[in-house]
Amino acid sequence: MQTFVLAGGCFWCLDAVYRTLHGVTDVVSGYTGGEVPNPSYEQVCTGRTGHAEVVAVTFDPDVIPADVILDVFFTLHDPRQLNRQGNDVGTQYRSAMFYSSPEQKALFDASVVRAADLWDGTVVTEVVPLTEFFSAEEYHQDFFAKNPGQGYCMAVAVPKVNKVRKSFAQYITAA
Repeated sequence: MQTFVLAGGCFWCLDAVYRTLHGVTDVVSGYTGGEVPNPSYEQVCTGRTGHAEVVAVTFDPDVIPADVILDVFFTLHDPRQLNRQGNDVGTQYRSAMFYSSPEQKALFDASVVRAADLWDGTVVTEVVPLTEFFSAEEYHQDFFAKNPGQGYCMAVAVPKVNKVRKSFAQYITAA
């Protein structure tokens, strides 16, 4: 098993998408990249802790290749937006990949190069060492499945889930 820690805007969307992929065994929403120990959602939302909203995606690379996990990441968010995704603005919504080994860094760097070929403009995704990961509060875990009719989920998460379903249909689990 491998785990990638990825930030691409609100963690609800990343969580919703990665849970649909065959070979993904766990997705944990959380925070990393900041200075405050064990931050709360409210603290992270201020943008003053330095943390990003992230997901830790654990997957079986024999079932779904690492490159697919990373290509999904660059499909479901806009890596050209600095410190934001759509109307979610602040460093907590930055595009970043947090590596835990030299091998992960190499995979992440290669995926940024692939993403630059897909997107017009400059990819601003950070590739930085993983610091301490803090799990988000329980109500953030699997948020989309628990709140499918919630306005943000309908307006933002559903289109991202549908885009990934279309582009990566061979990796989607049965509903």
